[in-house]
Amino acid sequence: MQVGVLYSRIRQDEKLLLNELRDRGHDVEKLDVRKLRFGLHEPPTALLNCDVVVDRCLATSRSLYASQFVDSYGIPVVNSPTTARICADKAKNSLALAAADVPTPRTEVAFTKESAMATIEEFGYPCVLKPVVGSWGRLMAKIDSRSAAEAILEHKETLGHYEHKVFYVQEFVEKPGRDIRVVATDGVPIASMTRSSDHWLTNAAQGATAEAFEVDDEVRDLVERASRAVGGGLLGVDLMETGDSYTVHEVNHTVEFKALDEATGVDVPGRVVDWLEERVLGEREADAEVSV
Repeated sequence: MQVGVLYSRIRQDEKLLLNELRDRGHDVEKLDVRKLRFGLHEPPTALLNCDVVVDRCLATSRSLYASQFVDSYGIPVVNSPTTARICADKAKNSLALAAADVPTPRTEVAFTKESAMATIEEFGYPCVLKPVVGSWGRLMAKIDSRSAAEAILEHKETLGHYEHKVFYVQEFVEKPGRDIRVVATDGVPIASMTRSSDHWLTNAAQGATAEAFEVDDEVRDLVERASRAVGGGLLGVDLMETGDSYTVHEVNHTVEFKALDEATGVDVPGRVVDWLEERVLGEREADAEVSV
């Protein structure tokens, strides 16, 4: 098959995926979104022969628009624009999880610092203020007091971008110094790890230590339901332990897997390419049945 890979920077994750595709004899078209131009009707020449396109754009805006255009040309894209739109926005993510009855932390969204302060006071301290768009734990704040809340809300209100005027407030979950990342394809876990840190943020990008995690039946069920809630695809589902249960706080659509590959010994890029091959084959068989 011919696989297009949308990117703006080739990281270790993309290198692993590209190497796996090439080792299996697939044709790979590297698609640098910084150089592509997307028309309303005709795709860029580089996309014409692609059986599937994998979105690995680093910037959220590029990811959302590029996947939307690729989909409009009738070319299968991983992940779909619908999934990307939901996962790229924390508020939409939380709404999708709640609508599917997936346990997720208590969350409220406000649009002024006064209403956000009312939410924070009602939640109590500590609580968490997050940007609606963002990754790697950046611009997240654990708020421990009213004075801290007033300062942070004031700073956010004076920032220029409209997204900073959306105050996404979430309860602080007392997790055991770690969270859980599960990478799944259409809801089926392929590898999982814990990310542990002395800091309240346990993102790998923030220096957390990664260790393999064995998925139990409850986690498996939550991952499947969370994946279905956002539209399926190649996803990273993040969970936190809450006593004897779990809560899902986020689903990621351009999931990184380098740390997971190293921590678990699972050949994550190999499993991802297995899934891509099955997906493309299934679509070909479906097209053949329709043509008959």
